[in-house]
Amino acid sequence: MKVFTDANPSELPNGSVVTIGAYDGVHLGHRYLIAQTIDLADRLGARSVVVTFDRHPASVVRPGSAPLLLSDLSQKLNCLSETGVDYVCVVTFDERRANESAIDFVEEFLVGKLHVKMVVVGSDFHFGHNRLGNVELLEELGAKHGFKVLGAPLKTSGQGSDGVLSSTLIRHLIAAGEMEKASQYLGRLYELRGKVTHGDSRGGNELGYPTANVSFSSLMATPPDGIYAGWVVLENDEQYGAAISLGTRPTYYPSGGERLLEAYILGFHGDLYGQDIRVRFGKKIRDQERFSTSDELIAKITEDIARVELFCAGRSL
Repeated sequence: MKVFTDANPSELPNGSVVTIGAYDGVHLGHRYLIAQTIDLADRLGARSVVVTFDRHPASVVRPGSAPLLLSDLSQKLNCLSETGVDYVCVVTFDERRANESAIDFVEEFLVGKLHVKMVVVGSDFHFGHNRLGNVELLEELGAKHGFKVLGAPLKTSGQGSDGVLSSTLIRHLIAAGEMEKASQYLGRLYELRGKVTHGDSRGGNELGYPTANVSFSSLMATPPDGIYAGWVVLENDEQYGAAISLGTRPTYYPSGGERLLEAYILGFHGDLYGQDIRVRFGKKIRDQERFSTSDELIAKITEDIARVELFCAGRSL
């Protein structure tokens, strides 16, 4: 997969089959559209291209109500690389792009730069200034410029009021702590990425369970405070089971401390400070709790870790 930010027509001498979208999370619904894009490109002897954006368009168009992210740009590109698509074009979404008309985007970008032969989008797709572009407009422009359009039916989930598998649905599931269901629709475990930083060292010095304190972006969707069974992936791609704590540590900060993501990594001994790691959420074990003493907390942590070990070994809790 090749990534570019400004399409070079010379790389697409036989044209392209293009799918367009924010592709936040690159979930199973997205992969369904991308698979169709790749298949149609193969049939037409063209290149398959995903056109996406360097940030979520809502962060520019309506920043006060933009959704939390399921993947940052780096993670999105990692996920797209797994699909087998030929190219990903990352479009800078700024004020100029937000004010661009749907017609200009098609004529100048899709036709002028990508030599598009076919566009594959979901049936509810909207684009361009004030979201005035849709499948019908694409079909009109396709008749004019010689490309075809597939407005594919949306993949269903069986959940929610409309039953559509969407990034919005997955965000709701994560916010509710339903990590197994969220992972089912993502097609992978939900993860937060960040650098291991220094904390107060209470886990190792006082509690006997040293944890990696992981910074993460406030732009990312997070599950509710609590204890989770999951995994940690290190910089060298080694993966370990982990007991994951997300919360404010009410036992020591009853009035509310800083919200931290910490992971006790099963079977790992070493220094991770400064490393970028990935924390993958498998299943919620329990809510965050406040304990009267450190001994009570230690006893509960010991119980939590036993449950995490069962989960990571593939046994039911």
